[in-house]
Amino acid sequence: MLATRDGTRLSAVIIDDWSQGLEAAALIREIRERRPQLSVLVLTANGSAAQAVEAMRAGAHDFLIKPIAPEGLLAALNGVLKHPVAAGELRPLTEKIRAPLGFDEIVGSTPTFRAALAIAAKAARARVPILIEGESGVGKEVIAHAIHAASPRARMPLITVNCGAIPSNLVESDLFGHERGAFTGAFDRHIGKFTAANGGTIFLDEISELPFEAQVKLLRVLQDGEIQPVGARLASQVDVRVIAATNKRLIDEVEAGRFREDLYYRLNVVQLTIPPLRDRVGDIPALARHLLDRIAAQPGMRSLGLTNEAISLLMRHDWPGNVRQLHNTLFRAAVLCDGDALTAADFPQLSGQLLGEAQTRERKGTMTPIVRNAQENGIGVTLYEANGHLRSLSDIEADVIRLAIGHYRGRMTEVARRLGIGRSTLYRKLAELGIDTAA
Repeated sequence: MLATRDGTRLSAVIIDDWSQGLEAAALIREIRERRPQLSVLVLTANGSAAQAVEAMRAGAHDFLIKPIAPEGLLAALNGVLKHPVAAGELRPLTEKIRAPLGFDEIVGSTPTFRAALAIAAKAARARVPILIEGESGVGKEVIAHAIHAASPRARMPLITVNCGAIPSNLVESDLFGHERGAFTGAFDRHIGKFTAANGGTIFLDEISELPFEAQVKLLRVLQDGEIQPVGARLASQVDVRVIAATNKRLIDEVEAGRFREDLYYRLNVVQLTIPPLRDRVGDIPALARHLLDRIAAQPGMRSLGLTNEAISLLMRHDWPGNVRQLHNTLFRAAVLCDGDALTAADFPQLSGQLLGEAQTRERKGTMTPIVRNAQENGIGVTLYEANGHLRSLSDIEADVIRLAIGHYRGRMTEVARRLGIGRSTLYRKLAELGIDTAA
């Protein structure tokens, strides 16, 4: 078909029921040889990392695990159609095979990021709802998992719901359940996500996409701990801790009339704002090595180093997709790498277009002192204000102490020793600067 007139109009190919074997891999390779720009997606009921790696090496661009909502399939198709292979990284499969992290495993020493983690660690021990805001890919779900793991509910389930991926007419049924015969097609009783999460935590991702009708029911859960399945006569009690996340400013959605104000304040008992990766440039070297270690633990993968040239290249990119994009970029490079370490040559898209743009910005003098300081020194302490003036010594000192506390995982004796001061002096400075040890 690819050789026919109709075949020239194809933009993507979906291969269903992927199974390991040379025949399937050969099919993908042949498609890629005939039409290099044609996107190939693999749809399977099995989500093993070995199959994912085999599909990627054969030339697949995405790896989708069934069951998948129609909206999810369309989103994957839109992703590969809007971003052809030659234009940059696509959304691959790494996010589907990652393991949760605890607070002690999350990498990052930038003061704003450590401050957000400190708030999250404190709030984990309470029952209060938490609202996490931040751009797509900054790690909101990772932090939600860490909160659940550090909470008294860690032994109970964490149920994740993407509010933007559920059809609007099925949201209430999916969240709260339904009785048999409640509506056309309800042939059996369905247990909702809140019931499944009873005693544990529910993570409501993209909460801003929740329809107004479901917002009313969610407010009732937060106020009274009651849910009422569709078609049920009586409500039932649930004990669920709610963590919500959004890539929008939820207060802006409230002011625009798209989100209930009373629900916003119920969810916003504790708020975290996760900074984008472009504001955490100094974290990229440690973060990249950490991600490579996790990638190496996947079946079919191996440990790889990272050259200084590659690190410099990664630090010069703006990363609009944030940590998820960095992870996916490293995964793709690791799959295709033949050497023992990733070099700048293993990132052809970044080496060409992205590095060229960064060099152009630097030649024009548009790189800010903050970014230049982070790229040249690889540290997470900002020395300059946005207007170019130096920050005050007390502010810089506070950032250095926060960075040290984060780097040495809160071991205050080690922090004091590395800073060259006594423990009593360290605690006095913490009190004077208003720094919490969890930061």
